[in-house]
Amino acid sequence: MPEQITEIKAHYNFSKTDEELLLEMRPHLESCVDKFLDGFYEFIWKFEQAEEFLKDEKVISRHRGKIRQWYLDLFSGSYDVSHFMKLYKVGETHVRLGLPTHYVNAAFNYVRVFVVGCIQSHYQDDASMKDRVKAAERIIDINLDVLTSSYRAEEISRFLSLSSIEKTLISFLKKITSYFNYLLAVALVTVAVFAIGLFVYDVYLLFSGQESIEKGILTTLGSLLILWAAIELINEEMKHLRGGSFALEAFITLAIAALIRKILIFSLSTEQTKDVLMIGVLVLCLSISYWVIASKEKPSKNQSH
Repeated sequence: MPEQITEIKAHYNFSKTDEELLLEMRPHLESCVDKFLDGFYEFIWKFEQAEEFLKDEKVISRHRGKIRQWYLDLFSGSYDVSHFMKLYKVGETHVRLGLPTHYVNAAFNYVRVFVVGCIQSHYQDDASMKDRVKAAERIIDINLDVLTSSYRAEEISRFLSLSSIEKTLISFLKKITSYFNYLLAVALVTVAVFAIGLFVYDVYLLFSGQESIEKGILTTLGSLLILWAAIELINEEMKHLRGGSFALEAFITLAIAALIRKILIFSLSTEQTKDVLMIGVLVLCLSISYWVIASKEKPSKNQSH
């Protein structure tokens, strides 16, 4: 481990001078710690899954204390085995909790911007300001490197602990899921094409006089609504293929659009009042479902305070 630490420091050109500069800046950067923590939690509460990892005030308080200590350790001037072992264990904990590496990388970007800003504002007239910034950036990069290394090591360890059957099954399911996603994307494009055809047909009926103007306009508007919902669904599926979460709300939106089109058409006939009421109830139920799902996906910002 000591050899690895020496090697990592060498790769980042992290020198004894950098250690001395970081230690020298500690008093000023320590005075910024509360401001750092407030901004840090304001930043991470923007993440959709933040409340899954910071569930209550007790967890938040404990987490805040650990982040505070880690921030201060950045400017301790001592970067030995114990310093990096603590980082490694933090990474292992993140893997066990299922914290995405994207969140870690984004959080480190906030740390970098904050620390560099503090240094530049306080040492702007200092000739060594650039060297101070470089020293801070190097230790932040080294910390991120060690954290992500522990991620990789833990994930590889977990994978190697699986049996050959489990590994084969996981690989097979990943391939199947990928194929189904592409099939779904093709199906959605097909739906969008049919929606365009339906819109064109409704416009034809309107202008050919085969439908009354009132019914033709309402039907055409309904077709446009379905087309819009289908396009939104395709956009959501594209996000999912890029690694985003599955958006159930988009499917609900398409269903609501189709039902609203029915209501627009049936509203012209007094004989189908019962059908309109039934469809209206379905639209209301789907709207409530949409609201519930959308509400759950929003992080609870009240917990951040």
